[in-house]
Amino acid sequence: MVKAVVGANWGDEGKGKITDMLAEKADIIVRFQGGANAGHTIVNNYGKFALHTLPSGVFYDHTTSVIGNGVALNIPVFFKEYNEVVSRGVPAPKILISERAQMVMPYHILFDQYEEERLGGKSFGSTKSGIAPFYSDKYAKIGFQVSELFDEEHLKEKLASVCATKNVLLEHLYHKPLLNVDELFAELMEYKKMVEPYVCDVSLYLWNALKEGKEVLLEGQLGSLKDPDHGIYPMVTSSSTLAGYGAVGAGLPPYEIKQIVTVCKAYSSAVGAGAFVSEIFGDEADELRRRGGDGGEFGATTGRPRRMGWFDCVASKYGCRLQGATDVAFTVLDVLGYLDEIPVCTGYEIDGKVTTEFPTTTLLEKAKPVLETLPGWKCDIRGIKKYEDLPENCRKYVEFVEKHIGFPITMISNGPGRDDIIYRNK
Repeated sequence: MVKAVVGANWGDEGKGKITDMLAEKADIIVRFQGGANAGHTIVNNYGKFALHTLPSGVFYDHTTSVIGNGVALNIPVFFKEYNEVVSRGVPAPKILISERAQMVMPYHILFDQYEEERLGGKSFGSTKSGIAPFYSDKYAKIGFQVSELFDEEHLKEKLASVCATKNVLLEHLYHKPLLNVDELFAELMEYKKMVEPYVCDVSLYLWNALKEGKEVLLEGQLGSLKDPDHGIYPMVTSSSTLAGYGAVGAGLPPYEIKQIVTVCKAYSSAVGAGAFVSEIFGDEADELRRRGGDGGEFGATTGRPRRMGWFDCVASKYGCRLQGATDVAFTVLDVLGYLDEIPVCTGYEIDGKVTTEFPTTTLLEKAKPVLETLPGWKCDIRGIKKYEDLPENCRKYVEFVEKHIGFPITMISNGPGRDDIIYRNK
């Protein structure tokens, strides 16, 4: 059976914690898209970790962690992260890397930086991890699959051809130093040494695992609103963030995905540019940011302060629908315990009309939030294990959100630790 853990919003919803928790009962955890441009923060018995490419199930010794073909694999960053985790007392995780995964090349990171620099004030707020140049090369068919490291003659020829076009841009558009084919080839041979013990035919491995009745967990990065087709384009990521892409990015039959756990935060946060209707500012935002997450709302990859907002029913309903949510995991509910009243965005006013459906980007830019205010519960809910033991106003908040998004909230996270979770039967 395959379960997917994906985000309903802009990313930063708490997917890492939910994956870490569900991985206890899984055999295989697969990262199926994205690269090291976003992080999952996890707090467990080993400490606090920010993972970027390693799947969030690496902390169990019974699991196999898989890098699927849909991932933008930065090999040195991946192994640096692997070594850091092991150096902190975590047993060496079992790792498999798809031979069809493509590599983030050293020049992808340079081009990402140069382009953001060139765009100046009109930049996309990139994390400068090379992700957009990586995916543009992948679809322009000039990317490099891991398998190509093992045919040195072909690799050298292709590198020379790709560098010729890249150098034209470097010289005439960016006015930066040119690429050296021999240096790049030598670097790729170092990558080959690192990756060689782990490379396999991942889709075949997963096919056989499913035939044996193994449980597979797909871990998505970012959330629905960062999807290049269905998100707040162009302020999106470069790979599909939807559970539907899990079948493609891991090499699985789509009918095998039986459960889609879509993670929603009890308030909103976002890193990077783009429309964010329920956003709040000033002292109100600072207070929520300071109390939020575990140690504050700052990006796990960039350290940037996250933009803050109230829960957005319009965006979350849309995000859950696109993911095909069978279950909603509602995270960081404990953070809201300090508020007397809690505003919730239940609609968007656009050109004088109120809608509860999420619009395209040009209309989204004009949207103003329609807020409803609910009474707070004014106490700490950490440590509570049963839904019925939550304060009445807290339960009312959960049920109000559930009614407006139209998908069942079956898990509630009330703290950063692995065990800070309330299961709610629907």
